[in-house]
Amino acid sequence: MNAKLSIRLATLANVPAMMLIINAAFAIETFLEGNRTNAQQLTDMMQKGSFLLGFRSSGELVASMFVKVQGERGYFGMLAVAPLHQGKGFARQMVAAAESYCREQGCTAMDLTVLSLRPELPPLYSKLGYIETGTEEFHPTRPLKPGQACHCIVMSKPL
Repeated sequence: MNAKLSIRLATLANVPAMMLIINAAFAIETFLEGNRTNAQQLTDMMQKGSFLLGFRSSGELVASMFVKVQGERGYFGMLAVAPLHQGKGFARQMVAAAESYCREQGCTAMDLTVLSLRPELPPLYSKLGYIETGTEEFHPTRPLKPGQACHCIVMSKPL
């Protein structure tokens, strides 16, 4: 594992840097048209929850994720690690931080959703203790490329 990240809550001033990291990390989703997010979408999401940001000791922002408390359940999504820093354990640190954040807010369980067109993700989250608990309809914020079908896989974990 690489160095420990310094994790803190995002502010509106972080939106431009977050947008770059998120769009770079989600460029792998070639089944969707366009960029993953934009400044307005991130700003709107900040009204509904928070973003946790992961910084290296140099001060470089390398990770971002959305987290929301919904009663006794926490939710995280849009986990993004800058492509040059993937595979170094930063995503695992971000997930642990989101779980701690939600636990501190009184949550007893954590939920996430992954797209069915990303079959590599459920096994990764399973290693962190998440199990598949259902499916949901996918409501994309950007269009699927023609011929693609997708749904959300819901995964959960007790905290």
